[in-house]
This record gives sequence, structure tokens and C-alpha cells, in this order.
Amino acid sequence: MAHIVILGAGIGGMACAYEMREQVRPEDKVTVISDSPLFQFTPSNPWVAVNWRTKEDITIPIAPYFARKGINLIATPAKRVHPEKNQIELTDDQIIDYDFLVIATGPKLAFDEVEGMGPGKNTYSICHVDHAVEAGKAWEQFIRDPGPVVVGAAQMASCYGPAYEFAMIMDTDLRRRKIRDKVPMTFVTAEPYIGHLGLGGVGDSKGLMESAMRDRHIKWICNAKVTKVEPGKMFVTELDDMGNVKKEHELPFKHSMMLPAFKGVDAVFGIEGLANPRGFILIDPFQRNPKYNNIYAIGVCVAIPPVEATPVPTGAPKTGYMIETMVTATVHNIRAVLDGKEPDFKATWNAICLADFGDTGAAFVALPQIPPRNVNWFKEGKWVHLAKIAFEKYFLRKMKKGTTEPIYEKYVLGVLGIKKKK
Repeated sequence: MAHIVILGAGIGGMACAYEMREQVRPEDKVTVISDSPLFQFTPSNPWVAVNWRTKEDITIPIAPYFARKGINLIATPAKRVHPEKNQIELTDDQIIDYDFLVIATGPKLAFDEVEGMGPGKNTYSICHVDHAVEAGKAWEQFIRDPGPVVVGAAQMASCYGPAYEFAMIMDTDLRRRKIRDKVPMTFVTAEPYIGHLGLGGVGDSKGLMESAMRDRHIKWICNAKVTKVEPGKMFVTELDDMGNVKKEHELPFKHSMMLPAFKGVDAVFGIEGLANPRGFILIDPFQRNPKYNNIYAIGVCVAIPPVEATPVPTGAPKTGYMIETMVTATVHNIRAVLDGKEPDFKATWNAICLADFGDTGAAFVALPQIPPRNVNWFKEGKWVHLAKIAFEKYFLRKMKKGTTEPIYEKYVLGVLGIKKKK
């Protein structure tokens, strides 16, 4: 019998638990360690932050659905991974032994890298559902006394889509309330151009996103480094393409949401051979750590180099379907090792993304996500808004049923040439 532990119960961790239980031997034990008893559908957080959704709408309790599948849940945060001992130390001093470990923690949100930024300080966040709830409370106050808005993503951020979504969703909500004319909006981003997305662009994302921003009267500052945030004022240094200072900005605001840089979580940070200097998990082509061969990693916690050098540092995002491809490869590789074979499954890292703009939206398909690509497609339309709503319901249903890839989903994506493993 092998004990397989999955650290994290987000989009990657939940999917991994279900797939792992299906693929490993009946006698093997699957345990998930989570810092929360709830699963949250993070892509819906921008809706929560303008009160189009509640926390209850986009979260589900994990334990009852895991119990149906014979998966053990420990809803206690991890304090430290001890890879030399094959153990995880929890914050309540429990010690959990493992034969295989899959790290799916997601990131640590590095708000502290910019003075005055983050929840409890001077900007809001949509990175966690609880952050989004607080942002929603502030939004209710803001719409009674509107003013300038600053939204975007700070230097070293590696997830830009939600910032664009939230800017557009705020714009839609304000237009519906007939107060958009009272709210100047500025989009601040480390990207070298609008629509870069940390990916060097996808299709004509630059042209389409710039057009969408102009249509909504949203100004933007690219190559932007946020130096500090004071109450009601953001200080931004704009660089030119050579990395020299182009302009200093002092941006007043009454409401601001800025995505931070990501780092590895404290439980793995600084472990030589396991994590890089930012705390992200090092992996080989089979999602396996090169030093500790019984440790695998999936999702945002994985170390991926930037797609290209940019004047202000940008990271590469790990989108939902890309994470699912990592999950499938990891599960099949662990099963191969259990059967006495060498891992040989590689994730395709194919990406499908739906970004809601409130009443329209943008979608892209990047096969694979990291260029050069076989498919490089980006489109905008009202259908994306409807598709994002449908996907939210569909994904939450999948997490309740414990079926991560229903046969019809596999068939449709297969017809489109979108596969999870090589």
C-alpha cells in the first residue's frame, strides 16, 4: 500500500485527488491536506468583488464529496514539508508521512513586496474569496460616493487575466448604475503592452484588448512598477522599452484592486533542491522534482521561467486547463511508478481561457500555452460572458460529482485537438 498525499485543495488539488483515486490501486490511500474545509472557484472572485456573487455561491464543503470517493481530508494548514523524512508537519504539530507527495498549494501572495499594498492596507484583492468579499463590501461604499479607480497587476505578477476581467466588470457595473461618468479608471500593469498577459500575447490579444479598453474609456500605464501605495494615492514608475525611467505617476483613487507578485508558500520556501529562490517547486518534464523523485508539483506553485525578458519583470501564468493537464500527467506518472515503471507522461500545457467582461468577454486557446504554439487564437464576444457563467456551474458540479473529465468533455476537446497529455 502506498500513501499519496496532495498538499492543497484548489482547482489543481481537487482534480488531482479525484483522478488519483480513480487511477491508483484500491489498497492505496489518498489524503488531501488543505488550509480550508472549503473549495473555492477562484475564477468567480471578480464577480464576488462587485457583489454579483456571494461566497456561498462559489464555494463547496470538501469533506462530504471526498468521503464519497474514499479520499481523506485533513483541513489543517501545513507548517513545513520535510522531504528528507517523507513527512509534512502541520500547524497543529501533526506529522503526516507519505510515500508520494503532490504539491498543489497555489502561491503565497506577496503583497509585502510593495509598501502599502494589499488587504488591510490600501488596496483590495480578488486572489482569494475572502479578499473578494471584503472588496465587495468596499464596493458598496464606493458606489455611494464614487471617484477614481486604479486597477491592475504589480511587478512580478504572473496572473493578468483577472485584473483585466475586474476592470471590465467594474466598468459594466458602473454603467448599469448610470454612474460610470463619475469614475475615471486607470489600468496599471507590469506588462510591456496591453494584452501581453505574461505570455507574449496570444493571437491579436494586444489589438483586441486595447480596443476594448478604449471603448470603455479605461486609460492604461504599461511597463509600470508600483513603488508604494498610500491611502488614496498610488506611486508608479513607468519605464521605457530599455528599462529606463520614462515617467513618475501619482495616481489618486477612491477604490483600487492590484494583483500582487506570487511566491512559494512558507511550507516549502527555502528548501534546497525542492524550490527555486522565489519558492516555486522545481520539476522535470514529468512534473517530478529532480532531487526528490517522490515529490510532484502542479499548478501555480510550479516553477516556470518567464516567457521573455520584459522591462518590468513579469511571470508566466498557469491557467485552469493547463493545470488540469499537469494533474493528468502527474497521476499517470505516479501510477507508472507504483507499477514498477518509469514516468513517461508529459503534460501538454495546453490552455483554454474565458475572461468575462461583465456583458461580453474574451477567450483564447493557446496550444501549448508557452510559445512557440501550434494554435494561437484570441476572440472577443458576448458568447464568452455566457460561456464563463456556464463554466462556473459546470466546474462546481464536476467537483461535487468527483468526475474531472466527463466523457463528453473529453470527446469534444479531442475533436478540437485539445489534449491533456503527450
